Amino acid sequence: MTLSSRLDDSPDELLARAAEAAAAGRLIDAVDLLQRANRLRPDADVEVRLVGLRDRGFDTLTASSSRTSWPPTYPDLTPGCDGLPEIDASELTEAALGSGIVNHGALVVRDLLEADQVTAMVADIDRAFAAYDDWMADDSREAALAPWFARYRPANGYPESKLPRNYVRGSGGVWVADTPRMMFELVELFERKGLDRVIAAYLGERPALSVKKCTLRRVPIDCGTGWHQDGAFMGDGIRTVNVWIALTDCGGPDSDAPALDLVPQRFDSIVETGTEGAPFDTFVGVPVVERLAGERGILRPEFRAGDALLFDDLFLHSTGMSPTMSRERYAIESWFFAPSTFPPDQVPLLF
Repeated sequence: MTLSSRLDDSPDELLARAAEAAAAGRLIDAVDLLQRANRLRPDADVEVRLVGLRDRGFDTLTASSSRTSWPPTYPDLTPGCDGLPEIDASELTEAALGSGIVNHGALVVRDLLEADQVTAMVADIDRAFAAYDDWMADDSREAALAPWFARYRPANGYPESKLPRNYVRGSGGVWVADTPRMMFELVELFERKGLDRVIAAYLGERPALSVKKCTLRRVPIDCGTGWHQDGAFMGDGIRTVNVWIALTDCGGPDSDAPALDLVPQRFDSIVETGTEGAPFDTFVGVPVVERLAGERGILRPEFRAGDALLFDDLFLHSTGMSPTMSRERYAIESWFFAPSTFPPDQVPLLF
């Protein structure tokens, strides 16, 4: 999602144009210009500014969709699929995404990231976690921790007291919005892979990210788990796509790292929650899940590092745990929302 470029654009020229755009209130243009400048010459201060502009820039976005109804209708490209449909990253299109989500509940995308990209992302997640923990130990050091940690401060009136970042860290996560370098890298990755265009076409508008639902994951082997549909606590009438990227081999019958358990089918609404042993009111009890899964049963698909799973707010899933697991699982989840139906409590960021 970038402005047209000139071959002679230099980082300094792009930064100057970004400053002019921001001063004129053209925050979307300013974000795109700063992203391009940082691509040519990485700078921690620019990356911190980008997060702030993405926060403020959402309110300048024209939030309207080309879709008059939801969910959209797509022909089933994999009729009779046993489990979830799978494609190679090179085959990812709007049609493939729509077919997977609306007909089967989700789409597996193999080899979205290459091996060197996985290695780099894992190392960067470790840097982000270490920076976060350094800040927790001594918050006076925050300025020195950028770009790996710089506390997101909402500029849109959302109370910072309602941002449960310590709870997220306790469950093996750090928000991407608190890690300006990772925010920059993820946007770059999604644009290179064409995910920005595919998701925009599926939603019918330029997508936005969520502060609370865009998370770096380093899941411990003793993490809590529970069956859920994210729509149960994000609100009604939303339009979403989650890009979950495995950075650790996981899943399958012999997995030694936390995986994903799921019900491989499409649900058209939120299922029964808060009963039969569910850990929270918005979660689903295991007996309910087993009944819904029926003869097909619960699936724990195998993911290689670099594979992705794309799904929406109605997909029924849980972190998959077994007593034999001995390794943490690295992953990134990025929830994209249609701005025209963005749930206010999820805190929007311009993408």
